[in-house]
Amino acid sequence: MADQIRVGALISGGGTNLQAIIEACAERRIDAEMVFVGSDRPDAPGLQRATLNRIPAFFVDYAAIIGDFKRHPDRFELPADFDLEDLRTKQSLFPAGADPRKVATYLKTRACAEAALLRQMQPYPFDLLVLAGFMRTLSPYLIDRVNTEPALPRIMNIHPALLPSFAGVDGYGDTFRYGCKVGGCTVHFIDYGEDSGPIIGQRAFAIRPGDSLEDTQQRGLEQEWQLYPGCIQLFAQGRLKVVNKRWDLGNGRSVERRIVEIAPDN
Repeated sequence: MADQIRVGALISGGGTNLQAIIEACAERRIDAEMVFVGSDRPDAPGLQRATLNRIPAFFVDYAAIIGDFKRHPDRFELPADFDLEDLRTKQSLFPAGADPRKVATYLKTRACAEAALLRQMQPYPFDLLVLAGFMRTLSPYLIDRVNTEPALPRIMNIHPALLPSFAGVDGYGDTFRYGCKVGGCTVHFIDYGEDSGPIIGQRAFAIRPGDSLEDTQQRGLEQEWQLYPGCIQLFAQGRLKVVNKRWDLGNGRSVERRIVEIAPDN
């Protein structure tokens, strides 16, 4: 891998993890440069962070695309390479018996938005795409066009819980309300499920008697700002590899997982 990788980021909000990554790049704690920041919202404050740091920034208005589809579904122009059945087969977000019309609407609008994102990203070649508070689940349409090497996915995400516990949108809240005594955050590669991809790194912290949800969230963010740059640096160093592992549980039972192996630092 090159001495310095090119990193693109997608955000939805203020971009505090984005800021941590920008600073880590500037301080050479990550052998990387930020080449773009994109958002699903035109008003995402994190876009200003990119502009202030002279990083190309753009947005694709997901809400407008979804609204346009609902108003004019018959006139909606799908990407030329859109394959509904392929996406439906791969995407593992939907429960059994889900309304096929709703599934189709989700995949059609998501593919259109992601095709627009890919067009915006095209002028900025990148080695790694990081989701830094991007509040949209990626569909196989975008994932398959970024992840071209099975052993080394190129999309990372940070989640506010110790996966596989508490996947979804409110990891710290779910952790806190469950009465957990330890919280944490996880960086993982993206796959077709919800926060289900191979785990790269985790950090944990104690939830102390008397802590509020806000205390838990703040302590978690402080861990995120350390964890995410560290995981990106492992990628930059070429030390990450995704492998299939199978474990024999006895009595004819076994379990198979895709896991991340981290090579030693030479």
